[in-house]
Amino acid sequence: MSSFDQIAPQLEHQAIELPSWAFGNSGTRFRVFPQAGVPRNPEEKIADAAKVNEVTGLAPSVALHIPWDKVDDYDKLGRFAADHGVRLGTINSNTFQDDDYMLGSLTHHDQRVRDKAVAHLYECIEIMNTTGSRDLKIWLADGTNYPGQADIRQRQEWLAEGLKKAYDKLAPQQRLILEYKFFEPAFYHTDVPDWGTSYAHCAALGDQAKVCLDTGHHAPGTNIEFIVAQLLRLGKLGSFDFNSRFYADDDLIVGAADPFQLFRILYEVIRGGGYGPDSEVAFMLDQCHNIEAKIPGQIRSVLNVSEMTARALLVDHDALAAAQNAGDVLAANQILMDAFYTDVRSDLADWRVSRGLPADPMAAYAESGYAEQIAAERIGGSQAGWGA
Repeated sequence: MSSFDQIAPQLEHQAIELPSWAFGNSGTRFRVFPQAGVPRNPEEKIADAAKVNEVTGLAPSVALHIPWDKVDDYDKLGRFAADHGVRLGTINSNTFQDDDYMLGSLTHHDQRVRDKAVAHLYECIEIMNTTGSRDLKIWLADGTNYPGQADIRQRQEWLAEGLKKAYDKLAPQQRLILEYKFFEPAFYHTDVPDWGTSYAHCAALGDQAKVCLDTGHHAPGTNIEFIVAQLLRLGKLGSFDFNSRFYADDDLIVGAADPFQLFRILYEVIRGGGYGPDSEVAFMLDQCHNIEAKIPGQIRSVLNVSEMTARALLVDHDALAAAQNAGDVLAANQILMDAFYTDVRSDLADWRVSRGLPADPMAAYAESGYAEQIAAERIGGSQAGWGA
């Protein structure tokens, strides 16, 4: 097994994008519990994300969600981010909260609604042109609740048509990232329910279209690391939305439900060339924090990814390949397990200190007084929340 000193240089390549919406009030369909100090505008979301990066050194960019983060001047917003030590990242579209989208957006039976959805994607691409963002991420709530409600096959044709219109607007350096989710809010069928459907559409579009793998968007028991391996093999893994879930939802802190799964996923990412300076696979969080404090929730999340990345880098690839090729089942499994069970927390603390960062980012944040500061300053106005 490799030593921590051997893998430490590879940790320098880690960058985990934070979602602006993670800092707003969000929760379940039953209740959203507001918290003190929650941002009231995109600038305050960016400031909070910058605080996460300040204490971890792992989160240099912030993803925006349109229209939740819509502003009049994106150049100015970009300068604000730069002044806080971060940059604007992925632009996420929203074709699921307008009344027109009740029965679908890109797959709606009404041409007017489909055109409206495409126009929104165009708007997002224009924002990307201003912010310098590489990725347009599309997640669709499109689907049906009842058998016979709509023509499933025709909806796929409309989906392909709408995606092609957006794809054709991309600049050469930009990418279209298509996310999938196997159910909810549509409960009979979802128009992009799995990695295969996303892959099929991306393959038809071209090289600038990639699949987004949200780690919580799978049925229980799904072998997510196999999907990672396959998409990397096919050259179509574009990005991750890291989160966790115990049953069906996907908004818990990544690694909370099954840290071993996160380790296995990251091992396949590294094995398949999806990590490092030559990789274009983007790491991002997609979580909401309802009962836990939002900034510490994001800090804990990026630290979980960092820890499991370090453990995955410790795997002795040569020894593992030798055991696999010899058909030594237990030896191969033991090599993987030895890396997973290695406690790298103190090594990571020392590594952070060597980079001028706090050994314990969670404690550093708690001691910084930032939580008390924003609670006192952010009085009045409307707190940002899910859908705002």
